[in-house]
Amino acid sequence: MLFFFLFLGLCTYMFIVSDRKYDSSFFHIIEYKSSVDYDEDGVDDQTDFLNGVKEYIKTKPKYKSNYYATGYSSDAYGVCTDVVANGFLSAGYDIMELMYEDILENQDAYAIDTIDKNIDFRRVKNLNIYLSRKAIPLTTDLSDIASWQGGDIVVFKNHIGVLSDARNKKGIPYLIHHANPYQLHYEEDVLEDYEILAHYRIS
Repeated sequence: MLFFFLFLGLCTYMFIVSDRKYDSSFFHIIEYKSSVDYDEDGVDDQTDFLNGVKEYIKTKPKYKSNYYATGYSSDAYGVCTDVVANGFLSAGYDIMELMYEDILENQDAYAIDTIDKNIDFRRVKNLNIYLSRKAIPLTTDLSDIASWQGGDIVVFKNHIGVLSDARNKKGIPYLIHHANPYQLHYEEDVLEDYEILAHYRIS
């Protein structure tokens, strides 16, 4: 019986340790701060972006792909691109307008036949094209942990998310994302589980 409780205690301890979150300072990583404060609120863009993402997921949006006449999701539902869109809004950037202008000027680059301002910015493919043109491209090598910072945007096949400022025991950031209706948590240690196509930082 004693052995059983010791084993149970060890398993519980290992689970807690394996699920522990670390901050950048634990790995002697200096957190990136943008030199830009676009909305002049006293908070740099990188921090503003991440804070906006965190505030959005606090609303616990349910997963559903809806079309909105106003562009931005306006109810309790959303998809992965809405996480990114709310980060931009928090930093003072209207990503719907910015992408609409860029698509109008560079329609061939996006390979869009019919432009729809209200939905084009909420598609992963379009966001990736826009970010490849306007954002800072960064490494996709997860072993370079200092180059992965809270507020960075990561693109996968048919999915997109934002890096958290929390890290796992290897120093790899958690991912803030909205993947499907069955997702239990919006901030997860899953970055290594996906094939990473691109990694960006807003400029």
